[in-house]
Formats: sequence, C-alpha cells, structure tokens
Amino acid sequence: MKFTILRRLVQLSIILLFIAGNIFGIKILQGNLSSSTLFDTINLSDPFAILQIALASFSVSSVAITGAVIVFIFYALIAPRVFCGWVCPVNVLTDFGAFLRTKLKIGKNILNVSQNLRYYLLALSLIFSLIFGIAAFESLSFVNAFNRSLFYLSYSAISVAVIIVMIETFVGKRLICSHICPLGAFYAIISKFSLIRVKYDLNKCSKCYKCKAVCPEERVLDLVGVKDGIIGSECISCGKCIEACNDDAINFSILKFGDNK
Repeated sequence: MKFTILRRLVQLSIILLFIAGNIFGIKILQGNLSSSTLFDTINLSDPFAILQIALASFSVSSVAITGAVIVFIFYALIAPRVFCGWVCPVNVLTDFGAFLRTKLKIGKNILNVSQNLRYYLLALSLIFSLIFGIAAFESLSFVNAFNRSLFYLSYSAISVAVIIVMIETFVGKRLICSHICPLGAFYAIISKFSLIRVKYDLNKCSKCYKCKAVCPEERVLDLVGVKDGIIGSECISCGKCIEACNDDAINFSILKFGDNK
C-alpha cells in the first residue's frame, strides 16, 4: 500500500495547494492543471493544451510556451504518465469506480472500446482544433471540468465526480483513463524515454499474475510470465503491481541507455 498511500498524499497536497491559492490567496500554487503559477513566479502550462491553442489560433504567448516546455520536460523525463497516476484528481475517482465494480461484482462492460481509441481522440482533438479554431479537448474535457470546479470549490465538482464514478462503475472498466482520455495518450507518447521505469524480472516471477489483476492498464504487463523487460510508457507508474508482487519481480528502476530498445 506504500505507493497508493503516497500517491494519495501527493494528489491531496496538490488539490489543497490549489484551493489555498485560488480561494485564500496563499501564493504557492494558483490556477488549474491547464495553466498555473508556482510561487507567484513560475508559469506552468499543460503542453497538450498549448499545442491545441497553437493549432487553433496560431498565436501563443512566450510565457505560455515556456510554461509548457517546463511541464513537458518534467513529465517526459521523470516517469511514464506520472500526471495520470500521481497528479490528476480524476485518477482518484476512477480508482474508486474500479473499487465499486469489484465490490458489486460487476464483470461485464456496457461499452467496450479499444485502448487505442484515446490515440485516435488525441489526433482528432488536434485536427478539430486546427479546423474549428478552438482548443477542442480543452473545451470539452472532463479533466478540466472536474479539476477547475474542484480547485475553486464549486458545487459542480460533485456532479462531475458522480458522473465519472458512475461511468467507471457501471459503463466500462477503466473506461475513462485507459481508453478514452487523449491527455493520457499524449503523456504516454512523450514519456517513452523517461528515466524512472517499472522493470520486470522473469527469473524471480512465480507467475501468480497478481500484478495483472490490479494493473489499471491491461496491456502494459503483457510481458509478465514471458520475458524480462521494461514496462511500456502506457504505464501510469502507480506502483500497484509492485505492491501486489510477493516475488520482488517488479520494481521501479532507473532506465539505462539501451534498456528501452
């Protein structure tokens, strides 16, 4: 449970810092996950949002570009999809939905879609931004709808949260984050060469497959029971597989040159 507890502490800390900044004027972290200011000095921007805005308007401020570059480099280098597993508050809701599915013994999905759908939606978000002159995903994003209402303590956060949990519980297992979110697809693409990775050791594995049972990304553990290797960048670096493994066969590791080939 150590990684799950740590992730929740990080997510809660980020939420509280945003609320403290936006509501009470404590200038540590202000704004939202698309555009924020750290210590009232460092501007941070969601690179996917800035890319959409650039395609939509062909005009982005140097401040926004600099903020996007900072965030891009951080998430590209640290670990795969750290934003999804450690920062985004929607992850808390989808995990809760998965918990309810297990408790209610819901096995079948109402809606079955490929995990590749998120990459198509990523491409469509960029194409629509260019064609219609609006930041397509930013305008419709459930991630933005929830985090902005939450960080400003709006009552609408409750309704958005309920909708997300209901979708995750009754419509499809891990549907939102693992199948339809283009932001998650974007971070999977840019973090292919991130430094901290989950590594699997076949020789230590007893093939109990407990890791696969808890993994929120179905296909990233396809190599378990087959071969040694580095887990792919669709991994959200949540550490659930590490917590579940009693064989010490899965661990975080610093990526060495050539390991990703």
